[in-house]
Amino acid sequence: MKIREYIVLVVFVLCACSPTACTDSSKEKYIPGGGGSDGGKSDTETIVWHQRAYDTYLAMEKLYGIKTGATAGFFNENYPKGSGDLSASFLWPYDGLMSGVALLNRLGYSVDYADRIERYQAYYRNMAVGGFGSQTNGQIGGGERYYDDNSIIGLNLVEAYRQLKDTKYLDRCKQIVQFLLSGEDNVLGGALWWCEGQKNKPGNSDSNKPACANGYAQWFLLSYYEVCPESEKADVLAFARRLYAWERENLLDPSDQVYWNDRNANGSINKTKWTYNSGAMIAAGVRLYHITKEKHYLDEAIATAKGAYSYFVKTRDGIGLSYPLNDPWFTIKLIRAYMELEPDFVTCKEYIKVFASNLDYAWKHGRAQNGLFYEDWSGKNVNPERDKSLLMQDAALESLGAMAMYNNEHK
Repeated sequence: MKIREYIVLVVFVLCACSPTACTDSSKEKYIPGGGGSDGGKSDTETIVWHQRAYDTYLAMEKLYGIKTGATAGFFNENYPKGSGDLSASFLWPYDGLMSGVALLNRLGYSVDYADRIERYQAYYRNMAVGGFGSQTNGQIGGGERYYDDNSIIGLNLVEAYRQLKDTKYLDRCKQIVQFLLSGEDNVLGGALWWCEGQKNKPGNSDSNKPACANGYAQWFLLSYYEVCPESEKADVLAFARRLYAWERENLLDPSDQVYWNDRNANGSINKTKWTYNSGAMIAAGVRLYHITKEKHYLDEAIATAKGAYSYFVKTRDGIGLSYPLNDPWFTIKLIRAYMELEPDFVTCKEYIKVFASNLDYAWKHGRAQNGLFYEDWSGKNVNPERDKSLLMQDAALESLGAMAMYNNEHK
């Protein structure tokens, strides 16, 4: 589990919208009911997911948005704002916000998309190798530099290029590639460290090569591959393939094809399993398959998709089949990977229907009166300290927006 400088614990973008997930006009509109076990068909209700997404965004903007001062236009880390909170959120919650805002922009809503993407630059730290820091004062970046955070920014910048057609976003993606390369070495056989400041310190729990950093780097690199200059393609693909091979060799549980969390500098394996780690590898596998035409990548993605569903989806708290009730930001990453894989593995449709049922239940039972979501979407385990974080709202926003795109909705 991540241990950040900030209060929010590790919580589970595509941050960049995949054409295969967003443009299939044959998608059947999902109508909830039945706990997701049979697709949830009902004749009584049709959900407009994009309206729910926008309503959630408006609540977030009202309650988290900073209106005055040096960080006006940014968002607070928590609502209500805590006495120890910084003047703007850490980078991770801002990453999560931008994944949802990008979907709203695609759906046809006016959400100041270009301005909000540009605010990433306030987190940038121009060091020997430039990269984005974990915090900002509204003008310059500070704090640690995490390789997973930078890859998530990269995904969002690829999406910004697709939507806004400005090549400056490609230039910034190229810089992120260079930053990621600076995090790769031969310790433990290759791969990226989690954090720039925690490299190769055996026994320190933060000094590890994790599934999140390496999986998200692959997801970003293979997204960037689709739009980068031809002269960069071979190196970008080779980098992604190296990371993919290392992660399968070091962090794959062969018993169920689900991924463990990390390998410490001392060589030990943290065998905790989180939804987003398997999600990133599913997305990487299906993209590598389409780029290289090597079928083993697709077979591996399908095996992990099946394994992750079997491992994570249980009958919970009387709401029927459900994904984990904690860390929803992790879970939406798995679902977006399923959305990418579905054209090649139709069973993903059933996995997504279960999530849709969970999301509808959360809309009806897992929100406060102010429109904000609880971390636990069943609404039965309220935790004020975790519920107040921006990241929990990011998860709901991205989930609703992704479901709208999956159902081929638009404003």
